[in-house]
Amino acid sequence: MSTLKPSLLDYTQKELTELIKPAFRVKQIYNWLYHQYAESYDDMKNIPKALKEELAEKYLVNPLKIANKEESTDGTIKYLLELQDGKTMEAVWLKMKDELKDEDGVVYQEARYTICVSTQVGCKVGCTFCLTAKGGFTRDLSAGEIVAQVVTLKRDNNHKRNRKINIVYMGMGEPLDNLNNLAKAIEIFKEDEGLCIGGKRQTVSTSGLSTKIDKLGEMDLGVHIAISLHAVDDELRSELIPMNKAHNINSIIEAVKRFPIDTRKRVMFEYLVIKDKNDDLGSAKKLVKLLTDIKAKVNLIYFNPYPGTEYKRPTKADMVSFQEYLINHGLLCTIRDSKGIDISAACGQLKEKVAGEE
Repeated sequence: MSTLKPSLLDYTQKELTELIKPAFRVKQIYNWLYHQYAESYDDMKNIPKALKEELAEKYLVNPLKIANKEESTDGTIKYLLELQDGKTMEAVWLKMKDELKDEDGVVYQEARYTICVSTQVGCKVGCTFCLTAKGGFTRDLSAGEIVAQVVTLKRDNNHKRNRKINIVYMGMGEPLDNLNNLAKAIEIFKEDEGLCIGGKRQTVSTSGLSTKIDKLGEMDLGVHIAISLHAVDDELRSELIPMNKAHNINSIIEAVKRFPIDTRKRVMFEYLVIKDKNDDLGSAKKLVKLLTDIKAKVNLIYFNPYPGTEYKRPTKADMVSFQEYLINHGLLCTIRDSKGIDISAACGQLKEKVAGEE
């Protein structure tokens, strides 16, 4: 990591004020980075040439570029992004709500988008159902490389700075394995004169590093947390997520109970449904019991098969009966729409596909 050149996106506004003088230039640069989505110093029209040359020697503007992208019929766009060391990772542009117009053609609801962000190149967790795990772990992303994903995707989709966007840290990698850079990126996103994305619009999705859930909670960043649970007993969870041996279900549930949560919000539990593994009503019953004392919402996810996997996609009927059981027993439960099913939208799919073609 030490050989990589830092990016301007690696720094908070306060930090840049210490690095760049006079201070008013930082406001101008921040405007270029986060409002105009500048990709080079040439874009920064009101910054003196001498200052740009001085900065260019020490800092990149944007540390990544778009290497490949696939667009789905539902508006989902999967990006393969190349970093300065040639490594690649993924980010996804998800359309959550359509733009709605009245009969006069006036927009009364803007389209809503979420960006799914990676925190690492590869992943250490080694989930058996995940394609990212097959590539192993390469390195953590810097705070600037995390921030750059949002800036790059907003720019590519001409998404104006003042339009709301949600961020979910559930791309490649385990966010809590890269906690310090994650926390810094969260703070940079929240900057009033930057992208101004509050903690309430940022969700950290974790496979359940219970000790680090506590550390994230102590930082009190105001973010939401989502837990990739996927199983209701330790035997199956350890098969799916080997790390469960060190952070078992009980330790995760207890850490979630300690996590500071906005009283109006719920903790999201992601539950990947795999045919004949965890799609039966016995599992649904155990899940209800497990989440009894938590203000929870369960998001059921269809397993999307990929070449070489032994796991199978559940039937719609089993998904619906699982959902109905949870709802009838007092749990808020949704079935996630499979977005981008006609493209390589599951984590690691586009990276593996492109690597396979080379």
